[in-house]
Amino acid sequence: MKKTTLLLTVLSAMSITAFAQTNMIAHRGAWKNTHAPQNSLQALNDAVKQNAWGSEFDVHLTKDDVLVVNHDNDYYGIDIATATYDELLAKKHPNGESIPTAEAYLKEGLKQKGTKLIYELKTNKLGKERTLKAAELSVALVHKLKAEKQVEYIAFSYDACLKIKEKNKKAKVHYLTGDKSPQQLKEVGLDGLDYHFAVYKKNPNWIQEAKSLKLKTNVWTVNTEADMNYFINEKVDYITTDEPELLNKILKK
Repeated sequence: MKKTTLLLTVLSAMSITAFAQTNMIAHRGAWKNTHAPQNSLQALNDAVKQNAWGSEFDVHLTKDDVLVVNHDNDYYGIDIATATYDELLAKKHPNGESIPTAEAYLKEGLKQKGTKLIYELKTNKLGKERTLKAAELSVALVHKLKAEKQVEYIAFSYDACLKIKEKNKKAKVHYLTGDKSPQQLKEVGLDGLDYHFAVYKKNPNWIQEAKSLKLKTNVWTVNTEADMNYFINEKVDYITTDEPELLNKILKK
């Protein structure tokens, strides 16, 4: 009886491993082929329609401590770090949307449960103090909205990653810069490495090392079929892409 139980356990583990699948994250939402503005609510909803595992978005802190969603440091020529939120409202996206606050973006994303909200905290150009304040405000916002299960954090700032973990030990936090080994991230309690594809190719053992440490692996920004297939074969957990339609097609083969 014990041998039978052990055999079933092994076979079950093998089955899970065999069917483990790379998941797709839409970079700044689904925008390139939908013509939605990057990081807009429209791009988020288009990513949801494509059954993205996650939709990534970028968050900055304004002069008056409002968290807003935009990739670049400026919003159509207005510097976000030194502008108030009201000043940012002077410009609109081509689809008529104003720059969304992180709160509005999260509330929109929370209308559904199928797509994770991948919250990239941007490094503030005014320095570490403002970046860490943004981290604290971000964790407080996610808690206020009861969105902890839907949100995972990513950041280039190592200090911001640690600050998020300090404020919420259960938060899923992944580091972006690529200058830390899987072992180093494990030692400080982070949940995964989210590195540019060139970093993984330079360090070909890191994906398997991360798996052995039970860390998640994500790769960005992967837009060609060849690179998608390469990382699928490497069994990376997530691929972040500007081409969600192409990646979905490949994953369904």
